Amino acid sequence: MKDVTTELERSLDRRSFLKTGLAAAGTAALAAGLLTEGHSAFAKGGAKKGGLTKGDIALLRFAAAAEIIETDMWQQYTELGGVTDGAQNNYQLAFQFLDGDGSQYVTSNTLDEISHVNFLNAYLESKGAEPVNLDAFRTLPSSQATGAQQIGRLTNLTKLTVDTSWYIRYRSTTNPDFGAKFEQALSIVDRTAIPRNNADFEGSDHIQVIANVAAFHFAAIEQGGSSLYATFSGKATSLEVERILVSIGGAETHHFGEWMDFAGNAVQGPPYSFDGADSPVTDGGLTFPNFNNAPFVGPLFQTNLIFPVACEFISKDLPLCSVIRPTLDSNGGAVATIHAFVKSGIFIGQSQEFLDLLLGLAIEADEATRQ
Repeated sequence: MKDVTTELERSLDRRSFLKTGLAAAGTAALAAGLLTEGHSAFAKGGAKKGGLTKGDIALLRFAAAAEIIETDMWQQYTELGGVTDGAQNNYQLAFQFLDGDGSQYVTSNTLDEISHVNFLNAYLESKGAEPVNLDAFRTLPSSQATGAQQIGRLTNLTKLTVDTSWYIRYRSTTNPDFGAKFEQALSIVDRTAIPRNNADFEGSDHIQVIANVAAFHFAAIEQGGSSLYATFSGKATSLEVERILVSIGGAETHHFGEWMDFAGNAVQGPPYSFDGADSPVTDGGLTFPNFNNAPFVGPLFQTNLIFPVACEFISKDLPLCSVIRPTLDSNGGAVATIHAFVKSGIFIGQSQEFLDLLLGLAIEADEATRQ
């Protein structure tokens, strides 16, 4: 997988990817056979299809692909940590320590993502465009822990490198759209965010750290979706497509606000874990400290913020404004989304064909323009 990831990252740096032989002969041909059944991957012929421009279709198709990937992750979280009847496992209890409704929120987020997939694909079909189907790539193994379905997965949640810079970004007055860079709030590298087997349910610190990793990953997923839809909405030609993008994007932002609070609860205390431990929770070299104590104290580490701090927007000459950021292709577009997915490790074990296909969709979406 290391070589696959390296190759994709090289491709991400080549914005002329679709103009190369790989795109013309490989990605388009692969997508024609695997993205849908009986349809080509990308909009062809004429400026419009079903009243939509090629760009509008590309935006909706990438959004559908991203929602399928999100749904695959959230389903794995829900199977082990969501709402169930009867006795709660320690993963559920660790979520409920972070928020008493934690398991319900995980399940509700999953249902939202499923609805987004179903709606976007049905809308594409209603316009005579191709729906997105990634089932051919459901080849990754499931967790072996009790509760997990034994089915093929698109994503791997057991070797995550979580980008936690969002935590600092949304407490800062600077904006990545103006080139601002942000440190990692925590270093979460090569960690599992779900129990891999029943042994992972044991040890209160161990399972709490797994849940805390998931908490920061939840927010990383949803803040990325918030930026993606904000970026896409300015590209749509159809007012109806813009309405769809803004409306689904609003739901993603709603999710992010909840998970920002959830993650903040993982770095304040005491206690720090569901068994009432009164010291920072640590497992396997990863510690979730109290951000309310030195050296973390200060506005950039405040634990009880769930709303974006006002920041630079549109122009540095204008007053600060509370907004989703980033909203430019370079940071928040489709290619940037795939790049972030790859760096996070969720595609460890996937094929180069799968990554090439996603990248092809991403570049088409980023090239969409309002007409």
